[in-house]
Amino acid sequence: MDDERRPDLAAMMVPLGRILMAAEEPVLRAHDLTMWAYAVLYALDDRPLRNQSALAQSIGADKTRIIGVLDGLQERGLIRREPDPADRRAHLVSLTPEGRRLRDAAQAAIQEREDRLLARLPENERRAFLRALRTLHAVPRDEILGDL
Repeated sequence: MDDERRPDLAAMMVPLGRILMAAEEPVLRAHDLTMWAYAVLYALDDRPLRNQSALAQSIGADKTRIIGVLDGLQERGLIRREPDPADRRAHLVSLTPEGRRLRDAAQAAIQEREDRLLARLPENERRAFLRALRTLHAVPRDEILGDL
């Protein structure tokens, strides 16, 4: 790396992240979704079924706060909640076809906006940036909080 001082990663990423989230708000409103509802729909794509507690943890939500979000999504027919056969106290959550359709439509609209920002980078830098971001995103939380 060169000798030029750079801002800390959080100093660069957090303000950008906040701006990107603000840019998503009108898209989510147009799809009748809150940020938390979209986070749930997005997280459910990783695994078809997840228990509510693991889902809340994966999106950084309090497990008691997420109940209302899940209730709303279920009422709209976007998710299903079923008792976990391995633990009657837990519920498994999955996307319905309508939930997947809505999630995909919202994501496409969000990424269309993001593409306008990414277009400021030359193609090779854009690919490298996205590849690096995916790599860092995959680093386990414990590794980031501990000693790298």
